Amino acid sequence: MENRKIKVLVIDDSALIRSVMKEIIDREKDMECVGAAPDPLVAREMIKALNPDVLTLDVEMPKMDGIDFLERLMRLRPMPVIMVSTLTERGSDITFRALALGAVDFVSKPKMDIARGMEEYAIDITDKIRAAAQSRVHKIVAAPVIQEKLSADAILPRVAGRYSSTEKLIIIGASTGGTEAIKEVLIRFPADVPGILVTQHMPENFTKSFADRLNSLCKISVKEAEHNERVLPGHAYIAPGHSHLLLKRSGANYMTELSQGPPVNRHRPSVDVLFRSAANVAGANALGVILTGMGKDGAQGLLEMKNAGCHTIAQDEDTCVVFGMPREAIALGGACEVLSLQNVARRTLEYLALHGGKSSRV
Repeated sequence: MENRKIKVLVIDDSALIRSVMKEIIDREKDMECVGAAPDPLVAREMIKALNPDVLTLDVEMPKMDGIDFLERLMRLRPMPVIMVSTLTERGSDITFRALALGAVDFVSKPKMDIARGMEEYAIDITDKIRAAAQSRVHKIVAAPVIQEKLSADAILPRVAGRYSSTEKLIIIGASTGGTEAIKEVLIRFPADVPGILVTQHMPENFTKSFADRLNSLCKISVKEAEHNERVLPGHAYIAPGHSHLLLKRSGANYMTELSQGPPVNRHRPSVDVLFRSAANVAGANALGVILTGMGKDGAQGLLEMKNAGCHTIAQDEDTCVVFGMPREAIALGGACEVLSLQNVARRTLEYLALHGGKSSRV
């Protein structure tokens, strides 16, 4: 895809949305909207004729809804799909079902009443199209902000920590493809696993739904993180979409901290921020995991965790939806191990058992 434009097919029953999406896509030098279909039946023929690289797919459409179309498409002709719908704003189970079926990512429909909102939306959707074009859709498979690319220094300094506890922690970061990858890891953990902090790039109206979904599937308790709550074994805390999630200490206890400081690497929450806080506060008592994702957020933080004595794991290329964040972390030398997604939980528990962290078999 280096020498040609990314071909995008837009599928939406709204003529206005089709027009807006086409304009956004065609403004980019590395992509073009090759067609716009009003429903899945028309889209089916256009896919055959135009052979697009990426689809943007509405959920609510006449003749066949987007979820039914996606399910058939991923069974018969797997390809990168980004879901686009007003339903995504309600954090409904429909979006998570689409991601489970193989959609690479999702965005809400553009809001055309605020000029700056449209500018941010254009950057969001085109970044996601680029990531989708590089994704691996044969496996099961979300939002930047217009800001200078700040580092974790914008939120907290890097310090040499003094670690007075032996309590273990698991620290996880992910982006594109991460909702399914995180689920794959967490469902394998037993109820007595050490406390877990997770940053997944995701809009704020989705993180609670994501946490609730995981809580219904896992042996451990999973919740959206709140400010200043104790990190307990057998619990996972998901960074809310509006704030950075940090680890801190209060006496002998690990605690959560939420910060609405500026986006880091264009993300809030940022994986780098979480990883740095773990390096500062927990040192070798934390184990860091970086999973599938676009860009490089978390790569520097994973290296800082490793340098602080943490064991660190990066997901391998073959099982990533987008091998961006793990690749950058590996290139920096931040990963002690590179593992397939299916082996991350098992190896995490093995390492913790060998190094004083209470755990059981997967």
